[in-house]
Amino acid sequence: MIDPSEMHLPWIEASILLPLAGAIWVRRLGDSERGRKWWLFFSGATFLLTVGTWLDFTLTGAAEADDRWRICELWGQKSPIFVIDHLSAIMLPWLALLFFLTAVGTLQAKVRRFSFSWKLFYEAIALSIFSCKQPWILIALLALGTIPPFLELRTRRKPTRIFVLHMSLYVLLLVVGESFVDRNAGPEEQSLWAVLPLLVAVLVRCGIVPFHVWITDLFEHATLGTALLFVTPIVGAYAAVRLVLPIAPEVVLRSMGLLSLVTAVYAAGMALIQREGRRFFCYLFLSHSALVLVGLEMVTSIGLTGALCVWLSVGLSLGGFGLTLRALEARRGRLSLANFQGLYEHAPNLAMCFVLTGLASVGFPGTFGFVGMEILVDGATVAYPHVGISVVVAAAINGIAIVQAYFLLFTGTRYVSSVSLWLRARERYAVLTLAALILAGGFFPQPGVESRHNAAKEILDQRAALSAAGKAYARRPVPSEKTGTH
Repeated sequence: MIDPSEMHLPWIEASILLPLAGAIWVRRLGDSERGRKWWLFFSGATFLLTVGTWLDFTLTGAAEADDRWRICELWGQKSPIFVIDHLSAIMLPWLALLFFLTAVGTLQAKVRRFSFSWKLFYEAIALSIFSCKQPWILIALLALGTIPPFLELRTRRKPTRIFVLHMSLYVLLLVVGESFVDRNAGPEEQSLWAVLPLLVAVLVRCGIVPFHVWITDLFEHATLGTALLFVTPIVGAYAAVRLVLPIAPEVVLRSMGLLSLVTAVYAAGMALIQREGRRFFCYLFLSHSALVLVGLEMVTSIGLTGALCVWLSVGLSLGGFGLTLRALEARRGRLSLANFQGLYEHAPNLAMCFVLTGLASVGFPGTFGFVGMEILVDGATVAYPHVGISVVVAAAINGIAIVQAYFLLFTGTRYVSSVSLWLRARERYAVLTLAALILAGGFFPQPGVESRHNAAKEILDQRAALSAAGKAYARRPVPSEKTGTH
């Protein structure tokens, strides 16, 4: 009889090994049209495997599960390296879908500017990160995930100093913090000097002010596809859930929430005044990722549920929004928001996708973002009323910025072009798939919300268990020394 914590097939390791094998195979072919087709094949097959992972995990009915046949046992590793729970099970197909649709939307014109093999390699690393709960292995994977964007910047002969400085600080702080943290102690027993490095590492990776400069620099110098795949999954939030949230004292979490709240409002205001398309998207993303961290710091069931829902909706909505901007860039070059472009007549499908995905990110009714934002605001208002007001203000400013960008790009003048700007079938499939998921999540939100609520309860239970164990350890009787008789 199969143990309920084991899945029927080794889905997790297969979904990680397949893109790794694909990276090696595509590397041999080079960045050519054949390489692009194989990238599409391996990325699509990986997505199907992650869907199988999610479905098999659901069938087990367990709180967490690992592969039935553990490849790690071949070299003597007894405890499984890759384990999924309610938090990560649905995020694996969500993550693989972002990579697959990016592959679908990549046109032939970008073949020589896009490294397909490195994208497959980074997909394998990203899936490994979201399947790992062991702190030191997770830190090693987080460090490994910073390599592909650096190599692309260096290959394209773009500046790398800002990216290297921030990522080096990020990895160093993770190592230093984990070296001093006691994973068997509760939040009250942890030293601030042990938890603070982990907190600052999370802030650096998420681009929280004043550590946001590297994200704007990455969007400026890397290809838009690479920048999207590196930041959209919000890997820093996953690091916060696994490394910081279970053991962080409340004062640390409140400081994270305060800095994230400031970033959410500041980035929203910056998005409103940008005059360049990539920087506009960059600040829009920074504001939304900060809102996810605001929800995580509340450590309440409804607050965490809202944060996890917003996390999923931001990945879908801003992923589609970024792919829409990418399709526009493929036709017009770098987008300017300094004057009206008048592109609606030439690209009406892009205009509709721009509005749908953009407004979904700020919680427009009828989208999955609406449900997540409502839960987040409700949880924030109950915990701290001023936080709820600030979340609403940030969302409102982001909405104004999106509508303003829409009018600048698609209205106001008549654009004349001898080249068709209509979406090709591949791009239409990529963007409309994300749009359909956004609407489906809005009309039928219960499965997604229930999944995020179960994940929030698991996180809170883990934190409560560590707290109880730490208090019991602190109250243990100290054995008296026995003195011998002479």
